[in-house]
Amino acid sequence: MRPLDPHLLWAMGGIAGILVIATAAVWLAGRFNPERDLQEMRLRIRSWWIMAAFFLAALTLTRNVSLGFFAFVSFLALKEYLSLIPTRRADRGVQLLIYLSIPLQYYWIGMEWYGMFLIWIPVYMLLLVPMRLVLIGETAGFLRSAGTLHWGLMMTVFSISHVAYLLVLPASVNPNGGGAALVLYLVFLTQANDVAQFLWGKGLGRHRVVPKVSPNKTWEGLLGGVSTTVVLGVMLAQWLTPMAMREAILATVIIGLGGFIGDVVISALKRDLDIKDSGTMLPGHGGILDRIDSLTYTAPLFFHFIYYLYV
Repeated sequence: MRPLDPHLLWAMGGIAGILVIATAAVWLAGRFNPERDLQEMRLRIRSWWIMAAFFLAALTLTRNVSLGFFAFVSFLALKEYLSLIPTRRADRGVQLLIYLSIPLQYYWIGMEWYGMFLIWIPVYMLLLVPMRLVLIGETAGFLRSAGTLHWGLMMTVFSISHVAYLLVLPASVNPNGGGAALVLYLVFLTQANDVAQFLWGKGLGRHRVVPKVSPNKTWEGLLGGVSTTVVLGVMLAQWLTPMAMREAILATVIIGLGGFIGDVVISALKRDLDIKDSGTMLPGHGGILDRIDSLTYTAPLFFHFIYYLYV
């Protein structure tokens, strides 16, 4: 178990407090308005408790356990993605190669081998996947398979692995809790941004951003959500990050906008596949892709922002 900075402990306590308040609010709403159907909200909050418990436990345990946790998240996301996209029977051997790339990607992180971490999937797997497809000898659907398999690998493994690499950054990068605090900052703001954009859009949304992709996404929700994320991010930056106010504002704008783009990109995927949710793993939320869609964009953007400024 790694030693935890007091700031990190307070932040974890704050997350638990938010969940307690949300649970109490739904319970009170059910008591005062028993005819209202709150089952979906109860399921959502129950899932949030479970996700938060596993996430916070992973941050408090050893580094290898934490890396293993994020590798498992990547595995679940990739598995869900491959279950959704149309694939050929001939692609099954290639899928094994893709799954084997996950432990290697996280092994490079554990070694703190930044160069290999950065090129293993974008370069080597980009070359290996079509090569393996060619060796199968099936040319019908080759381009679709090569493109969809590698894109899924990039989104579910490469992008998410940037969260894990924050954990192995030198302690000097962030005196306020180290890499674990940066991970907590990123994940909390990404999820808070999703919730804030939903609430602002629900309350004030009138003008749609991408109506053909995600009709519920509005400019009011986007701007309100990003503004809320900036306020939260600036408040938390002095406790969990090495960033001054100017850097925190820029980082949180990146998280707010990146989260929105990640959300609508996965929405476009689901609309193309004619499905509402990517799965049923998380009651009230859908599948794992529904929960990490924003993180597929915010993780690499935030990581390289921090790496450029402080490493």
